[in-house]
Amino acid sequence: MKSMTGFGKGQADFSGGMFSIEISSVNRKQLEVRLSLGSEFSAWEMETRSVVSKVISRGAVSVRVNFMPSGSEAGMQINEALLNHLIKEADRLQKAFPGNGGKFELSNLFLVPGVVERVSPDTDEKEPREAFFRALNSALDNFDAMRRVEGEALRKDISGRLKNLRDAVEKIRPLAGKSAGEQKKRLLEKLNSAGLMTSGDDERLLKEVVIYLDKADFTEELTRLDSHFLQFEKFLVLDTPTGRSMDFLVQEMFREINTLGNKAGDAEISKQVVFFKTELEKIREQIQNIE
Repeated sequence: MKSMTGFGKGQADFSGGMFSIEISSVNRKQLEVRLSLGSEFSAWEMETRSVVSKVISRGAVSVRVNFMPSGSEAGMQINEALLNHLIKEADRLQKAFPGNGGKFELSNLFLVPGVVERVSPDTDEKEPREAFFRALNSALDNFDAMRRVEGEALRKDISGRLKNLRDAVEKIRPLAGKSAGEQKKRLLEKLNSAGLMTSGDDERLLKEVVIYLDKADFTEELTRLDSHFLQFEKFLVLDTPTGRSMDFLVQEMFREINTLGNKAGDAEISKQVVFFKTELEKIREQIQNIE
């Protein structure tokens, strides 16, 4: 079991510099990968998404790439060809329009896009590409390790709450027969008080009472809850993404316990139903963090 939230960092060197990649994620029902590669590494975008999606199936994932070239502290360089061209054009325009525009300042040309460039490797070369993906895979490994640690904490919390649900059901189970008997007694008393029962052996009326009590029986809900518990326990120990499946089971358990509570009409059972729903809601909240 893995959490959807995590952080991981990876680095890799090569002759032209070093890649440092950070991966972080927050909860999201579907997978959304946000890449911050920079235009100079856009050629690797599709492959980066593919590598990330093989490790992560759900969550809003951010991938941030930082490149530090070797031998350049600032990581920037001057496009001298472009700068020379701009200087010549500036000189020509000053001669063509004397008295306009004031004195020419070389520093102004550094503000022109493309004059100052970020130093970056050639994405077609093998060495920088291999370094990039080494850094990416290292970041993913560290990211995944953190998610497993958090996932284990979630598993322990959910397991404890699942035991509470089982305990509540075990307290409800022996009350099933008592609840049915009490409902029959109350129903017959109401029929008598309304003057609808002329005799205790009125077969037609007793048949209707049996049908009503059969509809009020909740042993099927208890059986289905037991089945959901078993499936849920299996999901807790799987190493594959189970968040969606567990969320579905929680919805089913809510439905079953609601039906059970509506059928029972017993104060003791209602108390356990309220406790069950409270614990189940806490499980549902935790599942939102599971991949």
